[in-house]
Amino acid sequence: MLEVTNLRAGYGAINVLWDVSLTVGQGQLTTIIGPNGAGKTTLLRAIMGLIPIGQGQVTLEGKVLNGMPTWEISKVSMAMIPEGRMIFRAMSIEENLIVGAFAPQHRARVKDNLERAYTMFPRLRERRRQLAGSLSGGEAQMLAMARGLMSEPKLLIIDEPSLGLAPVVVNELFEILARLKAEGRTIILVEQNTERAVGVADHVYLMQGGKVILSQKASEVALDHLHDLYFAR
Repeated sequence: MLEVTNLRAGYGAINVLWDVSLTVGQGQLTTIIGPNGAGKTTLLRAIMGLIPIGQGQVTLEGKVLNGMPTWEISKVSMAMIPEGRMIFRAMSIEENLIVGAFAPQHRARVKDNLERAYTMFPRLRERRRQLAGSLSGGEAQMLAMARGLMSEPKLLIIDEPSLGLAPVVVNELFEILARLKAEGRTIILVEQNTERAVGVADHVYLMQGGKVILSQKASEVALDHLHDLYFAR
């Protein structure tokens, strides 16, 4: 579904990604793991058009995304849930969700998608009139995920969803990811909790120093070997 080929990208004169290639299959959950500074978030930003691509190509269902502005990428049915939630704290929960369906092609189905969001995340229904800034970290992450789903994306990209959350909330979060996967959604998950990420994934990529150093089916991944590579032991 998504093909990244020999990608180089970075910030100004500083290149971060070096010939990164990966494939994301339709209906699969692909996890990208690696230590801080490995280039994971930079890769997501390049895919979403948030930073320019210096070399290589990104295609979604055969459509080349290189050079496409981020606001146009949303029209090809791809959504990113960024690290740090980035919800609109001064707006209500329901207003945050409606913003997720701002693009004209999604507005006709706002009511249906709100109901789906509230069914998947019942706590958001209970608090839908509250300001988003009043939510706990776990609730804010649920809101960010629900907002991403409001645009009915073919490809959902999730960056570090468990960051800073209590273990009980992380458990709930990964249950939701498993449910989304069971629905047949195509997901890219960037996550530092290697055991949980591998456990929910179909395919695993490990990044180190801006490069992919391991690409393997999740069912074949040996965690001890993965951790040796992760920590460069």
